Amino acid sequence: MTRNLDITLVRTFVAVANTGSMTIAANSLHLTQGAGSQQIKRLEETFDCLLFERDGRRLELSPVGERFLGKAKLLLGMNDEIWNDMTARPLEGKLKVGVPYDLVGTHFPPVFKAFSEAYPNVEVSLMCATSPELIDAIGAGSLDLAVVEETADAASGECLRIEQLVWVGARGGNAHLRRPLPISMVADSCCFRPVVLGALRERSIEWRTVFESGNIEATTATVRSDMAVTAWLASTIPGDLAILRGEDDLPALPNFAISLRLPSVAPFIAQEFARYVRERLVRVS
Repeated sequence: MTRNLDITLVRTFVAVANTGSMTIAANSLHLTQGAGSQQIKRLEETFDCLLFERDGRRLELSPVGERFLGKAKLLLGMNDEIWNDMTARPLEGKLKVGVPYDLVGTHFPPVFKAFSEAYPNVEVSLMCATSPELIDAIGAGSLDLAVVEETADAASGECLRIEQLVWVGARGGNAHLRRPLPISMVADSCCFRPVVLGALRERSIEWRTVFESGNIEATTATVRSDMAVTAWLASTIPGDLAILRGEDDLPALPNFAISLRLPSVAPFIAQEFARYVRERLVRVS
């Protein structure tokens, strides 16, 4: 007897496996958490086995789920390739994209490369700014799409991933021991700034600003030369810099969400670019 897999259920399974989180996976697929859970349950009932095991707050693949994941990705890849081939239409026009300074050089080169290769006739314009500035730009209608960073407990938009904000310093440096603490921030409107300064105030740690100009390279240089420390998301830290831990006498910092923002009526070009962003960011690094 021939039986057919439901591609929608398989897509949800892969999203949960990639993120380890039902909430993040459901958001990326525009589902409620409950709907995502029901789809996984239906797939497990189809196979009559458990595909995930819960480890604290994180979902881990069961041995059967591990075996299924590779084939599930192949199935989705073939499905999407056939769909794109059969429905392909020339896509052209202009697209205005906003990305924070710290993400544009770390996560977005493969996104831009893949999108430009697929749609060479789309003219992409990039705006680099702080997250508050990008949110304002989306609200004003001057951007077609933006990726922004917000504290995890106050984030809106489509959550792509959750990351820890961490202190960063030079390897073997001692800037973190100086008082007042020398801090280098990309801009005074940086979304990390109020969180960082609030954490220092709570610990009664005096601080001073070494650099603020909106230049990520200059901020990196001040940290690399041990002139200052900074705070970045864990996945954006250059390999030659060090994460400063609790034993370095600095306060813990909260989790941040990387979220996708689109206008209420987004052009198709923006929706297609958003698909490429999800493929890059909605996964565990």
